[in-house]
Amino acid sequence: MALGIFDMDDTLVDGDSANLWLHYLVERGRAPSEMLPREEALLQAYREGRVDMREYVRFALEPIRGLMQEVVAAWMAEFVEGVVLPRIFPEALRQLEWHRARRDRLLIVSATGEHLVSAIANRLGVQDSIGIRVETRNGRYTGDTYGELSYREGKVSRVRTWLNAEGESLDGSYGYSDSFNDVSMLAAVDHGHAVNPDATLHAIAVERGWRVLHWLPASRQRDGIEQ
Repeated sequence: MALGIFDMDDTLVDGDSANLWLHYLVERGRAPSEMLPREEALLQAYREGRVDMREYVRFALEPIRGLMQEVVAAWMAEFVEGVVLPRIFPEALRQLEWHRARRDRLLIVSATGEHLVSAIANRLGVQDSIGIRVETRNGRYTGDTYGELSYREGKVSRVRTWLNAEGESLDGSYGYSDSFNDVSMLAAVDHGHAVNPDATLHAIAVERGWRVLHWLPASRQRDGIEQ
């Protein structure tokens, strides 16, 4: 039994879940449309590795600031079912099943807020997940984050803290990500996989001998399993 560590956005999900969530909120009148251009700029900065992640997440949390957790949870359930699930890569589902057949333990780790990460992970049947910690007070979202961010090297640090708490190790572990922001995470596992990688990650994967996987959206399914 080993550990299978999956990034979420653009790895399991065809798209960025925080971006999709904001569009969902705007479409339902729960967030102002004026937020969209700023969010797109922050997302582009993230993909280029030059974003202030704490600023990005605080901005993304603005529409739910002051709301009760159960209210957001109800919205989230609808969002995950109607928006996210149709965008899960079929190959990602098969890869999750490949690990389950091996009795590996699965972990989703993301630089997205934990309220999104845990909801998507649970719907995929993945019990363990790590996201950026989102602060609540008296059952309401404050719009702030706390603790170390699960971003870049912070992902590895958060994973190692989780490993220590769970009595797990990275021996024989597998890692999957699309982004050069996760080079440190892929370097920490025994079997790194670059999924639909950006140009920088693709070059690094070739140099380091990590497997490059090409996963297609559901509309362009293909047979087979990536191992």
